Amino acid sequence: MKPTVLIVDDEKNIRRTFQMVLRSEGFTVRTAESGEEALQDVEKHPADVVVLDVRLPGMGGIEVLTRLRERDPEQAVVMISGHGTIATAVEATRHGAFDFVEKPLSKERLLVALRNAIKLRTLDRQVKELSHRDARRHLMIGESGPMGLIREQIRRAAPTAARILITGESGTGKELVARAVHEASDRPQGPFVKVNCAAIPEELIESELFGAVKGAYTGATESRDGKFLQADGGTLFLDEVGDMSLKAQAKVLRVLQEGEIERVGGSDTVRVDVRILAATNKDLPVEVSRGEFREDLYFRLNVVPVQVPPLRERRQDIPLLAEHFLTRYLDENGLPQRIFAAETLQLLQSLPWPGNIRELGNAVERLAILSSGASIEPADLTRCGVGADLQSSGREIQHMGGSTEPTGGANAVAVEPTGVLAMGGLVAARQAFEKACIAAALNEAEGNVSQAARLLGIDRTNLHKKIQAYDLGSGRSGRNEDS
Repeated sequence: MKPTVLIVDDEKNIRRTFQMVLRSEGFTVRTAESGEEALQDVEKHPADVVVLDVRLPGMGGIEVLTRLRERDPEQAVVMISGHGTIATAVEATRHGAFDFVEKPLSKERLLVALRNAIKLRTLDRQVKELSHRDARRHLMIGESGPMGLIREQIRRAAPTAARILITGESGTGKELVARAVHEASDRPQGPFVKVNCAAIPEELIESELFGAVKGAYTGATESRDGKFLQADGGTLFLDEVGDMSLKAQAKVLRVLQEGEIERVGGSDTVRVDVRILAATNKDLPVEVSRGEFREDLYFRLNVVPVQVPPLRERRQDIPLLAEHFLTRYLDENGLPQRIFAAETLQLLQSLPWPGNIRELGNAVERLAILSSGASIEPADLTRCGVGADLQSSGREIQHMGGSTEPTGGANAVAVEPTGVLAMGGLVAARQAFEKACIAAALNEAEGNVSQAARLLGIDRTNLHKKIQAYDLGSGRSGRNEDS
């Protein structure tokens, strides 16, 4: 689409000349001979750039500029004048003019000003759209009781300097809570810097957090800032803090106590002003008792504890989350708009979602891409493989005379006798349910059999036997014992 330029000048010859020149350069051009006419024109037909004379009959150019910017703060305006002075240029810039060009105008000077203004306006729109997408990605969705409690905790704690420890299973949205705290704090304009302590090798975690001087280690060809310095004046989010080495924990503790860091290989200290938020899916008191996590650091981080519930304990939020994810994925990928059928949302609400919100989001993204109708129907779940691993887990009880009632945070299943009979009798139904529970525990424990056994409340040896009996493999990540 051709960019549109509105020429506002009381001299007919100038308007005509501009119109001829700009049209030959591929612009769509409109003209106005007064400020009042220009304001009426943009109300009906927005312009990418307004070329505005300073001296106009009636309403002056500076006043027109002010009104244009009040109407649309992103409106690009290039001021022109045959009586230009530095004071006039400064005043125009102060009121939001993109550029100031003196008459007589050269074609090249005008075109440069217009193209730069259009480029900046395009970039501003792109940044705004990206910011909107980013904000939408980090929304906390949900109206359940647990979500209301978390929002109240954020409201009270965010404006303070208190450190917050966010706990919960993988995929529950701990980072969303951290970002909400940052946005509600007294430093929302500062940086929000995230570091995943579990994803960084132990030998690199210190340089990643505190930075390093040139030559501190092999490959350190220049000095670099760490996450603490990058977050100066803002918030540092230590995700999976329970996986941090004891050596790194000691250095983090020192930063919390002293408010200063020391780069790896350096001797100078640097003061930092950082709000620390931390998150973990581990039971830190247990880690402390095992000597895997420093007790003094735990108490420093756990000033305000926030527990994020698993999705199974806030099932009433699943329809809201699913619809949010669907809208987002359709918009981001330019896909045709569609909605969930009510029956589909009920089915999604009945599934266990051991991977929590992350798993639900992935499933909805798959449905957004692979389904084709205007409405996503229950049959689309099967066709797209959503919940397919539950087909042999007893979840089909719901379709055979039973119903799933998400109460008390557990998967309570009410079954009609005909449903049990359809599954092959009570023994077969019980085995299907047991298999589903074991599969969910292994998934939540990321294949760690010892941890899965603790989640299920059974002996590890007994769980090994059941895994073999149900042909569930030896653990999804290949780890059979605690690491």
